Amino acid sequence: MKILTKSRSIIFLLFFLLLLADNFFAQEPNGKYTIVIHGGAGSMDLNMEESSKQSYINSLTKALNIGKEILEKGGSSLDAVEQVVRFLEDDSLFNAGRGAVFTAEGKNELDASIMDGRDLSSGAVTGVTIIKNPISLARLVMEKTLHVLFAGRGADELGIELGVEIVDPSYFFTYESYQELMLMKKKAKGTVGCVAIDQFGNISAGTSTGGRTGKMPGRVGDSPLINAGTYANNKTCGVSATGIGELFIKNTIAYQISALMEFKGYSLKQATEEVIFNILPEGSGGIIAVDKNYNFEFPFNTTSMMRGAATSDGIFEVKIWE
Repeated sequence: MKILTKSRSIIFLLFFLLLLADNFFAQEPNGKYTIVIHGGAGSMDLNMEESSKQSYINSLTKALNIGKEILEKGGSSLDAVEQVVRFLEDDSLFNAGRGAVFTAEGKNELDASIMDGRDLSSGAVTGVTIIKNPISLARLVMEKTLHVLFAGRGADELGIELGVEIVDPSYFFTYESYQELMLMKKKAKGTVGCVAIDQFGNISAGTSTGGRTGKMPGRVGDSPLINAGTYANNKTCGVSATGIGELFIKNTIAYQISALMEFKGYSLKQATEEVIFNILPEGSGGIIAVDKNYNFEFPFNTTSMMRGAATSDGIFEVKIWE
């Protein structure tokens, strides 16, 4: 009897594995993709120097092309999101990675999160101080651990253990960011994010930030929090947020967009505009989003939001203001 039971178990396991393999190999690329990026929402001066404006446009264009090329070649949305955010983390123009803003103590504490819409797998880190690319450590949290969020020293030590690139905290220092701390400007550089859907219909989203200029040490915003600043679900959409993190946390903004679509039948446009213009107060920020039908939206209620989008239908655009 035990042998018979064991045989049945083996047969069932083989059948299950064959079914998975069949589904995997049957999946064919459909030639479609959409990718949207952001470099933060805020109040950038419309009359800023042309050279400064062009620097942002050029960087966003390069980032968008990185993701576009990955998706065009049949790569995964997860890879596209990670590589785009890594590029923006390495660019000191943005408030993520190198060039992140300073806490009130004059230090850099970095946050990032990433989510895979296939099965809601998620990874995030917050308060890291020596991780060159927090978005990549967030992905490793998702893929190499049984957890979702690591914080502070524990996250830094995990990064060392998992072999990500480590840097001295001075790497994140840029004079411009330090000036923002000294002056406490409202026009601080923005969070970065990316949302994409690949040729297999898989949606991924990622967000990375240095937080708010002059934030209290240990403060955590929405960027490393799944459901608040980042969300992805193949059933509905993917979202990355930028703005006043506390408001996005309180209103569970990223997930709320998905919920409006899943349970209320809203379109992506209706859901994103509902949360940005009716739920969040004016001046609080914006979001980028992509749905399962390859549509994209990027509404914001601030005076500016650095953003870009590329699709397999030939759309390629980068904008800062309306």
